[in-house]
Amino acid sequence: MRATPSDLFLGICLGGLAGYVDTAGFVALYGLFTAHVTGNFVLIGATLTHPEHTTLLLKCLAFPAFGAGVVATRLLGNRCERRGVVPIRPMLSMQLVLLVAFMATALLAAPITSPDAPLVLVTGMLGAAAMGVHNAAGKLQFSRIAPTTVMTGNVTELLIDMTDLFTGHATPAAKEKFVRFVWPVLAFAVGCIAGGAGYVQVGFWCLLAPIAAVAFLLFLPWPEPKPAHV
Repeated sequence: MRATPSDLFLGICLGGLAGYVDTAGFVALYGLFTAHVTGNFVLIGATLTHPEHTTLLLKCLAFPAFGAGVVATRLLGNRCERRGVVPIRPMLSMQLVLLVAFMATALLAAPITSPDAPLVLVTGMLGAAAMGVHNAAGKLQFSRIAPTTVMTGNVTELLIDMTDLFTGHATPAAKEKFVRFVWPVLAFAVGCIAGGAGYVQVGFWCLLAPIAAVAFLLFLPWPEPKPAHV
């Protein structure tokens, strides 16, 4: 029996994937955050300072789409638990379908010249929904690893632990936590660079990379459900 993926591997893979998709979406879709959806609050505020408000609808629609991804993931997890099924593969499958739809719709919408075009709005919503699934799965199934999308809390935690390490106040638990948090942060940063560069080089075809990553995760050996006690 093959070993299940390690926490280190998952932190690197999921962190890099989130940074990649978030940056590709930001570059391609008029500054839309798909994974770090709360960043759109700032962008909406900034958009309102411009008379034309050209990207306001695109950013506003990201919230219900992201929320729908989170809710759907929670409902899927509840259903899997009732049936005695480990929810990881179904959740990854949902994210994979949404990422494929995200790329397909984006390719149909290209070249993107208006943020209010119907296909552009659908593209943004599908990207946000896909990363809503990513965020919810992180909370529900991968909570043992550091968060892989919003990095502000991770960086804060790293700086606290680094301070303790350098001043000799670090406990063994703090050292373990530092290792647990540092790799997703670095992977997210690398993913951001790769996502931006990928879009510049090949356009929305760059989304094949995160699609392949999720497909790879989907077929890894995950824990089997525990047999019910009679």
